[in-house]
Amino acid sequence: MKVLIPSPLADYTGHRREVEAEGATLAELLEDLDRRHPGIRFRMIDEQDQIRPHMRVFVNGEQIRDLNLSLAPADDVQIIQSLSAG
Repeated sequence: MKVLIPSPLADYTGHRREVEAEGATLAELLEDLDRRHPGIRFRMIDEQDQIRPHMRVFVNGEQIRDLNLSLAPADDVQIIQSLSAG
């Protein structure tokens, strides 16, 4: 399925903003994404297997926090990284 990647993570995908990945759940999709683009999952998922606070994942336009969400092959997944100033 199609996965849209935010600019800050594009270094992991060869600067492609749209990539393909597969999985029956969001967790499986992110694992497949990491197999195809090593290191990208760590930037999105923390050590407790939770979506990092500055990351947003949308499936078909709806924000998702549950990595166990079932996915269909036609689903659109968009990853967004929040920006913060210090």
